[in-house]
Amino acid sequence: MAKNSVADLLNVDSLFTTEAEREDAKRERVQEIPLTEISDFPNHPFHVRMDESMTEMADSVKQYGVLVPALVRPRSEGGYEMVAGHRRKAASELAGKTVVPCIVRELSDEEAVIIMVDSNLQREQILPSEKAFAYKMKLDAMKRQAGRPSKGNPAPVGQNFGITSREALAQKSPDSDSQIQRYIRLTHLIPGILELVDNSVLREKDTLQVAMRPAVELSYLTETEQQSLLEIMQSEDCTPSHAQAIKMRQFSQNGKLDENVLLSIMQEEKGNQKEQFRMPKERISKYFAPGTPAQKIEDTIVKALELYRKRQRDMER
Repeated sequence: MAKNSVADLLNVDSLFTTEAEREDAKRERVQEIPLTEISDFPNHPFHVRMDESMTEMADSVKQYGVLVPALVRPRSEGGYEMVAGHRRKAASELAGKTVVPCIVRELSDEEAVIIMVDSNLQREQILPSEKAFAYKMKLDAMKRQAGRPSKGNPAPVGQNFGITSREALAQKSPDSDSQIQRYIRLTHLIPGILELVDNSVLREKDTLQVAMRPAVELSYLTETEQQSLLEIMQSEDCTPSHAQAIKMRQFSQNGKLDENVLLSIMQEEKGNQKEQFRMPKERISKYFAPGTPAQKIEDTIVKALELYRKRQRDMER
């Protein structure tokens, strides 16, 4: 009985390996893993675009191989899940490779999300939709971590420095707290409008573009209202200004935004569409005291022109 108890306490590793060897076995190493055994990260927010940059990467991989290993984590059902390295995997496939060098690391869902987002935020070109869903995923992961003690700190993660998860996210991101909030609002846009927001970066020809500020306002419209707006934008071949988007949001909040109201707002003349008349300031500066506000100068000129026109009419009589 005693022999069985001793046997239960020992395993093969402890019998035939030293402690140093067991510690060495735990160290992370670069492994060549078959591409077929690696699945994409669930709901990966960053697009792997088959563009010129991807072609160049594939050519480099074909010639030199993947120089920076990808990061994967083991799946409970077998195989691996990509955490950082989706573009490297795609380039390897295009280059005709069957394996890709990877570091295998045990990660919780929250740890994997945070690493995935952080590794991709360093890319040169990131679309608004990519940032929107990436920031949301990371913030949700950080909130789930809040309340759990970290390995090196017994205090809950969200209380380590007396700041909220959102503030902690901003500290480690290229965007401010308020800008991150704006990006996350974009996740409330329907896909069709979100594509137009992305085009403000991609700038594809013959495709409408929606700027960030009006897009944030439009995110407060219902899905039905957004769909109606998208159809009007396509038929009228124009997009709303920031002021128009604010007006739409106000009508929506009051329950008065329908297709007729949307069309009426979209057909309003935008400020940047009005014709402008400009004159060198030095031509009129002698008629006004230094520091005179521009609006007062404009009003004075208009009034003078009205008097001139009246005088001309009187002379014609």
